[in-house]
Amino acid sequence: QVQLVESGGGLVQPGGSLRLSCVASRSIFTFNTMAWYRQAPGKQRELVAGVSTAGGATNYADAVQGRFTISSDNAKNTVYLQMNSLKPEDTAVYYCNAISRFTQSSYWGQGTQVTVSS
Repeated sequence: QVQLVESGGGLVQPGGSLRLSCVASRSIFTFNTMAWYRQAPGKQRELVAGVSTAGGATNYADAVQGRFTISSDNAKNTVYLQMNSLKPEDTAVYYCNAISRFTQSSYWGQGTQVTVSS
């Protein structure tokens, strides 16, 4: 059973920074892609950023391009989301997602709350 455990959320003022972490229960090379999604109250879950574990290619939602950076530490089975210049509209529950390289199964973490408010 694959487990993804997120951490690093919290309350931050506008303009501040947070770094989210997602630790996988197995090597991240067993996944094709890993990504961060978010879901704000009353809204659909949306893709924030993704990374290909093989080649390292990344992609970002337009709303976070230039402010957020996704990265991975293969030795620690961990994917990070560095979030800078945070805005109130970034407030949401952030979820880690991984797609199995072998079965194409999709796995989700439990989510971590990010609140941007003064």
